[in-house]
Amino acid sequence: MSTDLPPVAPAVTAELVAALSPRLRKRLDAAVGKLAGRPVVRDGDTVRIALDADTDLELHAPGSTVSSADAIRCGCLLAPDCLHRAAAASAAPIADADADADAEPSGPAEPRAESGPATGQLKAGGADGAEAPPAAEPEGATTDQRAAARALYDAAAAVLAAGTDGAGGVLQAELLRAAHGARLAGLPRAAATAVSVVTALRAARSADPAYRLTDLVSALREVLAVAHRVPYATGPELAALRGTARQPYTPDGSLRLYGLFSEPVLTASGYAGAVTWAADADGRLCTVSDVAPGGSGRAVGAADRTVRIGDTALTHRELSRAGLAVSGATVSPTGRLGAGAGVRAVRASGAVWHDEPLDRLWAVPAADQVTRALAGGHDLLFLDVTLTGTVRESAGDCLLADCNGLTLRLVAAHDDPALPCRDNLRLLAAARGSRLRVVARLTPAPHPRALLLASDHPKDPGTRLDLGLDRLRRADLPDATAPAAGAVEATVDEAPLYLLRRRVQQAASGGRQVLAFPGNGVADGSRLRRHGLATAGDLLDGLHSAAADRSRDPFGRLLPADTDRFARAWLAAAVYTEAVDRALCAAAWSAGRRSPVSAARTRW
Repeated sequence: MSTDLPPVAPAVTAELVAALSPRLRKRLDAAVGKLAGRPVVRDGDTVRIALDADTDLELHAPGSTVSSADAIRCGCLLAPDCLHRAAAASAAPIADADADADAEPSGPAEPRAESGPATGQLKAGGADGAEAPPAAEPEGATTDQRAAARALYDAAAAVLAAGTDGAGGVLQAELLRAAHGARLAGLPRAAATAVSVVTALRAARSADPAYRLTDLVSALREVLAVAHRVPYATGPELAALRGTARQPYTPDGSLRLYGLFSEPVLTASGYAGAVTWAADADGRLCTVSDVAPGGSGRAVGAADRTVRIGDTALTHRELSRAGLAVSGATVSPTGRLGAGAGVRAVRASGAVWHDEPLDRLWAVPAADQVTRALAGGHDLLFLDVTLTGTVRESAGDCLLADCNGLTLRLVAAHDDPALPCRDNLRLLAAARGSRLRVVARLTPAPHPRALLLASDHPKDPGTRLDLGLDRLRRADLPDATAPAAGAVEATVDEAPLYLLRRRVQQAASGGRQVLAFPGNGVADGSRLRRHGLATAGDLLDGLHSAAADRSRDPFGRLLPADTDRFARAWLAAAVYTEAVDRALCAAAWSAGRRSPVSAARTRW
């Protein structure tokens, strides 16, 4: 996926790919790869790709988005029925269908309409969302919604069966078509999650550093689960499954806000910018962000980019350390601060983390903060830690810290080398023994684990550091810093649930075939049962059985695989794994309680 191209609406990509002949569809993925190396020139709302010395491909994006198939024009002899138009749409980022929706690019991860690594992000400077009373809860799904959910489920099941390598432009376009149909049928949550699946697929196939397999697994699990439940749900459940296309903003009177920290946004879907978090006098969190199509360059410079709220213009760096007095405030359910015409704001004094009212955020026990996050609240953790060393994991070294007797693993929020996250983590590893106040983002795991976002300055506790935007130097470390020790190998005492989790992830990455070998996983299922995880063992056996199931016709020829059965088996395993992971995470953060292993045995 190229961030040099303007975002293209999902329906446009689906339309162009559907119009290709079977012969051209087979060549689509190769054509996308060839476009990645062609020069791109931007002239106002038009982006030109030089196919050769005499032929250009143009994308017209008024308002920064390609919203119709006619807006992609090719100068080759086969146009408009050529492969180039579909390839350009497949190579471009996917446009956000609702700029003010829950599906807007969030914090450090993917565009979303469900949950994500960072809830409550907002876009500053735009108009407030519609302030309308909530709609009446539906009795049951309509015929169109049932049909759209079925189409979405089938398209997602085909992607799952193919895996990242097999889910090329054609399968991606089918899923985008189903997502567009779901949006038209009034299922914005499922539609946005389906787009997230395509985004993750493109990131995986292009070796994007921002790609994470766990993001793909989460998006696939979400879209399959929602599409599966919609036909049977009623009342509040159906309302939650449908989601909302726009966040309603409600008046919140006057607010006195205190800047907390800023973090960069760099997503696999081609969005970049920054988010600044603030808290009011009662500890309620609000966010201000500037997120738009772009790459790492936009994220790197985001700290010094100005955002406007009412009559006030501050950079993210300034806002994260200052305060705001806001009148006529409007706030969304997820904490997005409105910036409409009726909002008035002036700059005010900020507060350091160790003073009121911000200090009270760190007064909440870590276990209670984790419980809140797992229950659907914001996933930020406010922790006091002592740095103790590093530990080596398969993805690289992570920082070890003592958090009130718990051994906490702090990892970089972004791996992109253009951002200072990993370099800062490496320098902090040399500051063993330092006592720091930090802000982190919960990462559900069988051991205490979080993404490190901001911290005190190692030499000056009154100064805060945004570790995704500010770059530490060795001179910033305390003079008496202990010598950095080598990283120890990771050893975690946990239930062997990873045996099932690993297969769930392998299926999402490699498709059905990686689990289809005879006898594959028999020993793993037995091991899970020996540890008291009988349900996990049965789910693993069912997943392997569904993957290996291939019927034959009367002539002995193999029939197409039953993608529906495999998707149902995978979904059951994925939902179970996610639920147990949450239970293990809560147990790991609760000092003095039973071990995560015994908790898993009792609950599951």
